[in-house]
Amino acid sequence: MTRRRRVYEGKAKVLFEGPEPGTLVQYFKDDATAFNGEKKSTVTGKGVLNNRISEHLMTKLSDIGIHNHFIRRLNMREQLIKEVDIIPVEVIVRNVAAGSICTRLGIAEGTALPRTIVEYCFKSDELNDPIVSEEHITAFGWANPLELDDIMSQTLRVNDFLLGLFTAIGIRLIDFKLEFGRLYDGEEVQIILADEISPDNCRLWDATTDKKLDKDRFRRDLGGVEDAYQEVARRLGIMPESGPGDLKGTTAIQ
Repeated sequence: MTRRRRVYEGKAKVLFEGPEPGTLVQYFKDDATAFNGEKKSTVTGKGVLNNRISEHLMTKLSDIGIHNHFIRRLNMREQLIKEVDIIPVEVIVRNVAAGSICTRLGIAEGTALPRTIVEYCFKSDELNDPIVSEEHITAFGWANPLELDDIMSQTLRVNDFLLGLFTAIGIRLIDFKLEFGRLYDGEEVQIILADEISPDNCRLWDATTDKKLDKDRFRRDLGGVEDAYQEVARRLGIMPESGPGDLKGTTAIQ
């Protein structure tokens, strides 16, 4: 058994040092959390599905010129990624009103927004990921104005692409969260997409019934979390090679 150095552990993933300099191994857990970790459980197979779904979407984005940290999938639960310096800002993209924007602004869930709205949150579980403005981001040095312009440009391109992709398989992309990082290559610094794109950080509704196919099924105790994630993978055409029986997977090698 190979022993690897654990670099970071979050609520849904573990990062280990990679086999080559400048790489990491990203391991997807079955842990499910909501409300900044106040609600916790385990959803069998979630990590396997998120690994496959994120691989698929990151690869598709790379094909249209959206550079990201994904290199290749290693196994059912792990993928090799580029090591980046994560910018401590979450980028929230909203196409339809759902979640916190409804409670903050008194908007009914499901209301189509006049246009896509992009919000920023400071990445801090301790502070509940507070909403911040571009002024906060540049004033505190989390990103400079040119980097923010790059982030916004990439974000809107990602949204346009994903809207089309999900519409084609009968899914409405309600909102989602992105993270970006700095990739260093000598004197060159590039802002690239990082983290994951999966039902854990996207709101996905069936286009006909508005059935929720994302982590809101866990947040709201709706049940059928595994079935919802499998449905997204099925529509994308990427169910695991050996089918749902393999979803339990294995533990991370440390």
